[in-house]
Amino acid sequence: MRIKKHIYARHASEYEIPFFDVDPMNIMWHGNYVKYLEMARCAFLEEIHYTYDVMGEKGYSWPIVQLNLKYVKPARFRQKIRVNLAVVEYESCLRIDYTIVDCQTNQKLTTGSTTQVAVDLKTGEMQLQTPQSWRDTLENYHGFMPCL
Repeated sequence: MRIKKHIYARHASEYEIPFFDVDPMNIMWHGNYVKYLEMARCAFLEEIHYTYDVMGEKGYSWPIVQLNLKYVKPARFRQKIRVNLAVVEYESCLRIDYTIVDCQTNQKLTTGSTTQVAVDLKTGEMQLQTPQSWRDTLENYHGFMPCL
């Protein structure tokens, strides 16, 4: 039996696949999918006003410690895609699940997840809990969905 994850926040970003992201067969090169996850994550962080600049000002870096991707169907040159993002953990780390879909058909192209941890910039130590400033920001976001 699979346990359903709680989603604390959602965000969606749309992009068109440019020529420089595809291979000679006009299919997006597999390594470029990570860039679209990053762009969607940055758009979400902008929306909640907790960008990487703010993280640094608060005294933390947030490295990716785990990345998973599953390619379902290829994205192609000029295809319009939507990256749906779901925050599924935010207290001990920042874990985000992603689904990349075709904007026109909503057909799933790729799924993935990233896990980031807070690291104190002064000591270099990984934090076992995310900083209070991060938790407060997410919990005050208009789209936050607490676990009831």
